Amino acid sequence: MQPTIKYQDSTPVSASLSQTVVEVKEGRLLGYLDYGVYTFRGIPYATAPRFGMPEQVKPWDGIRDATRPGEIYPQTPSDQISGDEFFNPHRYLAANEHCQFLNVWTPAINDDRKRPVMVWLHGGGFTDGSSIEPLYDGRNISEKGDLVFVSLNHRLSVGGFLDLSAFGDKYQHSANAGIADIVAALMWVQVNIEKFGGDPDNVTILGQSGGGAKVLTLMATPAAEGLFHKAIVQSGAALGFGMTLGNKDVSKKVGELTVKNLGLSAVDLHDIQEMPYEVVVAAANKATEQLVQEHGLRYSWGPVLDDFIPVHPVGQEFAEQSKEIPLLIGTVLNEFTTIIMGDVVDLMMDNKNNWDQEKVMIKLRERYGSNAEAVYEAFARAYPNKIPADAYFVDTMFRIGSLETARKKADQNGAPVYSYMFTYESPVMDGVGMAWHCAEIPYVLNNAELIKTATGGGSGAQSLAHMASLAWINFACSGDPNHDWIPNWPTFTTSEGAIMIMDSDWYVGYNHDEELLELLHDE
Repeated sequence: MQPTIKYQDSTPVSASLSQTVVEVKEGRLLGYLDYGVYTFRGIPYATAPRFGMPEQVKPWDGIRDATRPGEIYPQTPSDQISGDEFFNPHRYLAANEHCQFLNVWTPAINDDRKRPVMVWLHGGGFTDGSSIEPLYDGRNISEKGDLVFVSLNHRLSVGGFLDLSAFGDKYQHSANAGIADIVAALMWVQVNIEKFGGDPDNVTILGQSGGGAKVLTLMATPAAEGLFHKAIVQSGAALGFGMTLGNKDVSKKVGELTVKNLGLSAVDLHDIQEMPYEVVVAAANKATEQLVQEHGLRYSWGPVLDDFIPVHPVGQEFAEQSKEIPLLIGTVLNEFTTIIMGDVVDLMMDNKNNWDQEKVMIKLRERYGSNAEAVYEAFARAYPNKIPADAYFVDTMFRIGSLETARKKADQNGAPVYSYMFTYESPVMDGVGMAWHCAEIPYVLNNAELIKTATGGGSGAQSLAHMASLAWINFACSGDPNHDWIPNWPTFTTSEGAIMIMDSDWYVGYNHDEELLELLHDE
């Protein structure tokens, strides 16, 4: 028997001037009602000149259409879709360097309720991605958690992080313009989210991969202090990525070379505002190549240590300003060892689930050399729910950084830290994807049925999504992910290293992979 679903009106999906209009500080917005959840897309939260700091949007007259997504930051064309498209579906729409738009999902509007607010920061490092990817749809978690879910676009790569500070105060913070955009979005939330039934005093920022790195960066950004109250970092902590920031001297050199490549100087730099975007990007990319050729230095677009972000988020210690911000942090078991970097057909043709013991040892010796037997045994102790072949696909790229981040946060003796490892093997494509980079997203956002190419759908996926999304919801509500459907989730401490293993069956490990990580670090 199918459950009876109740809607707030007789039409499951509707847009109405009488029912789906919200008035924010800048003006009125028309959204739509989607099976009981109000959706507003493409809301402008800021505006900014090229390489300048974000500014408040000017008020508009009448009602603005907020039923469609805003423009995303220019990036990879849609004809260059990544190899993980089947598992991690993307969406490419109109792009513009002026991309400061956000989206809101909420169970109710204008009802004077104060619901928890989750602000999702998209992945893609600091160069790619957007808020409109299907993985990040906020409808289902908003409904399930009776909370307000926000996602946003912001400037990336050249537009978000080209350092022109050598050319005057106008561009003083251009090296961190992309982070400044996110701060502006959080300020917009503080001013306007009550109109969407949200509580500005209970905001959780969360994100995966580059989104997780942005979360950590904001935890060390003075301009963001007080704009959020809890944080979730999913596969987003590594040295030089989330934990530590770029070198100011190097970023300034890239900016100076870019200006020179454009044939400009400090005197006529204002001309950069009128140049075609593609011309500026080409000059900046050439500058990064020159940096390698002329100075032997590699540079990646991303936030920089300067007076806008004066300390590393996770340097010698965790950023002091976020001592009282509860943190939930973790990774997935296989990150980049399967479908993200490999060929799906090759993985299926040589499916690890079909390896016998002899084949397992051959493969482990191929990857781990003389440590193969020790890795085999340490992996079995760390993950007794896995098969021996899985040891071949362990990825430590974010595990080590996440562990160090959790330890330093716990050592502050401030707000609690909770840690997890997602190990669930999706049945899609004979299980070869395992727990890949992004695999946890459909579950924690309660989108297992929406992204069936990743999860396979069905009762098993739905059960995992229920447990995972409820943990994320509870953390956003109270700073504690515990609920009745999972084992007790202890706080993380440096001595015990409690970590929740998220799989079909959940269990807690205590420093469970310490021996394994030591062996893998020695590779």
